[in-house]
Amino acid sequence: MNESISLDWYFDFISPFAYLQYQALILLRRDRPDLQVHYKPVLFAALLQHHGHKGPAEIPAKRSMTYRYCYWYAQRHGIPFRVPAAHPFNPIPMLRLAIAHDCNPLVLSRLFNHIWVESADDPDFSSLDALSRTPGLESAEEEASQPEVKNKLRALTNEAIERGVFGVPTIAIDEMLFWGLDMTEMAIECLDHPGQFEQDEYRRIERLPVAKARI
Repeated sequence: MNESISLDWYFDFISPFAYLQYQALILLRRDRPDLQVHYKPVLFAALLQHHGHKGPAEIPAKRSMTYRYCYWYAQRHGIPFRVPAAHPFNPIPMLRLAIAHDCNPLVLSRLFNHIWVESADDPDFSSLDALSRTPGLESAEEEASQPEVKNKLRALTNEAIERGVFGVPTIAIDEMLFWGLDMTEMAIECLDHPGQFEQDEYRRIERLPVAKARI
């Protein structure tokens, strides 16, 4: 095993899957003190716009299915989880706050917990006023308005797009991307056995031609 290994984690607080994968990363870091996680907040809506996608919450049947699955998954794994009072919501203030605090894991945990555990009964939960009442974020309004923080969020989102990221959460290990909660285990295996994904069949998959494209 390498003395030090790392991964980049692209996320947006708007995603319940990001919250759930964050819990998995917490456990992973406890078990793997050699692992460095580089947290990279991005604006999911900008990824969707760039790739011409709809988000899960923009398709009614997929929206309710997503919430049901995330609640089921959280219960199954013993993770506190309550969908906030309204969703989707504007995550930009939270993303900027994370950047203002250099993505300190304590701050990330507070923000994720604020959204996905504590805000089921607070329709104002995503406002800067509500965030300013969160311990450690009393200066939320001032911090979120700093030009360098706004620029960093744009830069990280552009970086994600350039790397081919199309959704959140996404784990990036060197050139390989692992999108979604259900790829967590696969990403962990890549950390331990990166050569596995250089087998001939994986290479063939990467070059697979399109037989017919939807018009």
